[in-house]
Amino acid sequence: MVNIIVSPSIYASCPQFKLGVIQYQQIIIGNSPQMLRGRFQLYQENVKFDFLDQSVTADPTIQEWRSIVKGFGVDPARYRHSAEALLRRVKNGQPIQSVNSAVDVTNLLSLQYKIPFGIYDLARLTGPIELKIGSLDDDYEALNGRTYNLNNKLMLNDQSGPFGSPFVDSTRSSVTEHTKQALHIVYIQPSLAQTEAKRLLSAVANMFVSLHGGDCHIQLIAD
Repeated sequence: MVNIIVSPSIYASCPQFKLGVIQYQQIIIGNSPQMLRGRFQLYQENVKFDFLDQSVTADPTIQEWRSIVKGFGVDPARYRHSAEALLRRVKNGQPIQSVNSAVDVTNLLSLQYKIPFGIYDLARLTGPIELKIGSLDDDYEALNGRTYNLNNKLMLNDQSGPFGSPFVDSTRSSVTEHTKQALHIVYIQPSLAQTEAKRLLSAVANMFVSLHGGDCHIQLIAD
């Protein structure tokens, strides 16, 4: 199992910080089955209805993560975490396109729980992995095709450098149909009780394994 460390500087800024970690082995990733595509489409329709008369930032979970981002020195109105970005896209009538079963279910879960998620190919990473605060020198080629700077942002780092964040992930660690081992990172809202956080992680793992087979190991990291 990959060793994952949360930098003490994160707890100094956010004492209740919680990170969910799920490692999957012997999984099979492919095109999303019709059941997942249908559920994803239905959930997007529900999101549009739920936010018809209110802004995305009115949601308490979105507000909590915006305050965390601001506490690390990032303007949440300029840099939106991935869950907020997804919700805004759906509210504005911009459907989220299918990528593969692993990415699609991760996006669905992010919409459902309104928190950032990350999904990474473990074969492309070399441990140990650390979650820390980035600097001006930290950047990577992001999934949106741009060079993304991680100054003052939460970032995941392995021996080769940064590869992920709750804003946008890198191309280096992306999952494909060739991925057999994957790492789910779940940025749980700090106010959630540990018993509820563990229940959330179990639900996430069960849904992922039901679609992709294999087995998993769940870990909740908290101070």
